[in-house]
Amino acid sequence: MFERFTKDARSVVKGAFAHVEGGGGGQVVEPEHLLLALLDREGSRGSFALAALGLAERRESVRQALGAARRRAGLSQAETDALAGLGIDVEEIVARVEEVHGAGAMAGDRKDKGWWSGRASFGRGAKDVLERSLRVALAQRDRYIGDEHILLALTMRPGVPAEVLADHGVTYESLVRVLYGGGGEAKAG
Repeated sequence: MFERFTKDARSVVKGAFAHVEGGGGGQVVEPEHLLLALLDREGSRGSFALAALGLAERRESVRQALGAARRRAGLSQAETDALAGLGIDVEEIVARVEEVHGAGAMAGDRKDKGWWSGRASFGRGAKDVLERSLRVALAQRDRYIGDEHILLALTMRPGVPAEVLADHGVTYESLVRVLYGGGGEAKAG
């Protein structure tokens, strides 16, 4: 599948690995890492679409929202609200766990995992996003997979990245409008 990836899409994948290996938590590339790598990009179709939707100046807000979800062990705000409806205060649980085990204990980026000496790999969620990016590209009749297809796939998959993007005004529909103008022809890039 990677042979169909453009240079920009490959850079996103490499950037996601860099976020994991650079202390972004764990040894597994997750959808959040793909989004962080997309936020780092400039001069690509995906970065153009994000800028057109006003996200360029709110990148730090997106990073903070992803960090907050990571601190909650990857729970989205919708999941946190649902648990609150059942009387479970996620923030209180996080505070107590961090009190005993240290800041970021639920984030999964503990430093004492010295036994692991391999390279980071794709998690199930990241694999799903990359597979969806192929389906998105095929649906748009594109013969390649670009970073814009990865971005579109992130908005389609339920979870923290889609929720954070939607909270910042970036949805699948808004991206399609910016990238394809509602029709089949590409307008961005």
